[in-house]
Amino acid sequence: SEQDEFRKTQIPEDEENQKRLLRALMNIRKPAKDSEEFLNIQDEYLKEEIRRKNVTDFRDLDEIAPGIILWKGDITALKAGAIVNAANSKMLGCFHPNHGCIDNAIHTFAGVKLRKACFDLMQKNGGSLKTGQAVITEAFNLPAEAVIHTVGPIVYGKLTDQDRKKLAECYVNCLKLADVNGLKSIAFCCISTGEFHFPHEEAARIAIETVRRYKAQTKSELEVIFNVFKDEDESIYRRLIEEHQPD
Repeated sequence: SEQDEFRKTQIPEDEENQKRLLRALMNIRKPAKDSEEFLNIQDEYLKEEIRRKNVTDFRDLDEIAPGIILWKGDITALKAGAIVNAANSKMLGCFHPNHGCIDNAIHTFAGVKLRKACFDLMQKNGGSLKTGQAVITEAFNLPAEAVIHTVGPIVYGKLTDQDRKKLAECYVNCLKLADVNGLKSIAFCCISTGEFHFPHEEAARIAIETVRRYKAQTKSELEVIFNVFKDEDESIYRRLIEEHQPD
């Protein structure tokens, strides 16, 4: 009812397609203030959807190395201090209906207040986030305590040292935000490896080395979860972590 072109949209009869339509409409909706009635209904719905996913508490997962966990699963169903969102520079989430990226999933299951929170934050910060930077928001309906949003480098053609530097900055700035905000754990997605075309193995190597360097230099006690969604990434991370265990 908010947008003329969708006023006559027919609501499907079956539940799954109703959910797809709802997600699509949430994805394309611009940031706006909502009524308490709508937010209460949305929050009840999303909490039930996440419950059905079976929430995983990071404390139930085994370390693959001291202070490091490797976990393959749905980051929107992870209970941890912070989960990291691979955002775009506008920081408003993915506007492509039902897209499969992590930005879309996090905004969908956090609910519409996350897009509004990001919009308000960007209004105070010049309207966009630079590559390598990170900001923190509430997690709203997600089981995590917070969401840390970072903009990874987009790789055009050959990978450059600048690309590598900016990806490392993403990890450092996310870790700093988690520590400054008193969080005990942080779950990283595979930043920049999807739509931003960063090679998977090099991205994993930078992630592992940067996290280990940060923890060694700062004595941070953050528990770091490397969250992967594909078998390929799980295999890469496991091999690199096990091959380069610190002395």
